[in-house]
Parts: sequence; structure tokens; C-alpha cells
Amino acid sequence: MHNLNLPAYKYQLKEIDGKLAIFDSIRKKYVVLTPEEWVRQHIVHHMNDDLKYPSSRTNIEGGLRYNSRSKRTDVMIYDNEMAPLVLVECKAPNVKMDEKVVRQLATYNSQCNAKLLITTNGLVTFAVLCKEGEHAMLQEIPSYQALNQMV
Repeated sequence: MHNLNLPAYKYQLKEIDGKLAIFDSIRKKYVVLTPEEWVRQHIVHHMNDDLKYPSSRTNIEGGLRYNSRSKRTDVMIYDNEMAPLVLVECKAPNVKMDEKVVRQLATYNSQCNAKLLITTNGLVTFAVLCKEGEHAMLQEIPSYQALNQMV
């Protein structure tokens, strides 16, 4: 798999029905290892292990409704009251990170109002703080403790 600009972690791989799968510690199961899944697993582990976002309040590929259509959020992390805190959109490393990707994330967020938006292809990562209708681009993803002080 592709080298990423995200911290490495000790992942578990296994072949299932002729396809390579990676263990997802949030969903507690092996999932097919696609380039996007590789990025998703790395960003989730970075946020839970390094930045101390609670894994118990991390949801992968949850449902979201937008304009009466069902969408799937790549990663959603909830606050203590189970309100959306962080919304993460993952792309494969070969997907160009541009305004279109950020706009897609902002569109999803219009339904859930997360405080922190993150979009990454594992090579380039954007983090945007949403506070009182304002959006501020951050230099890096804040730790869980730092984000709680920001919002």
C-alpha cells in the first residue's frame, strides 16, 4: 500500500475470499483493503492513538441524510453529549485534494454541524474549525483536548 503522510501504526492484514483485508478496531472486523480504507484506518488511528480522540465515540461509515438522499460519513467523532464533533472525509491517495473535496465535506456538515472538518487523502490533509458560522483553516489537526478548548 501507499506510503502516507500520517503516522504509521501496527495494522493487521488478512486474506479473505482472495482479497486483502485490514482489521478495523472501531468496527471490530476485517474490511476489504482499498486505497481509501488504507487512508481511513491511518487517520482513525492517528486521531484515537496520537491525538486522544475517544475511540468509544468514533463511528466509521455512519449514515447521514442530505437532500433526502442517504450519504455515508467516512468518520464521525462525537462529543460527550453525542453531538457531532469531528467529520472526516477520506479519499484515496491518488485523488486530488481541491476545493471540490472541501465543498463536499462542507455540504455534508450542513446536516450535522460538526465543529472540526477534516479531509485527507493520506498525503494532503485539510482541517477546518467551524465556530459560530465562521470557518478557519488550521495548520494541523488539533488534539482532542485542544479542540475542546477551541470550541
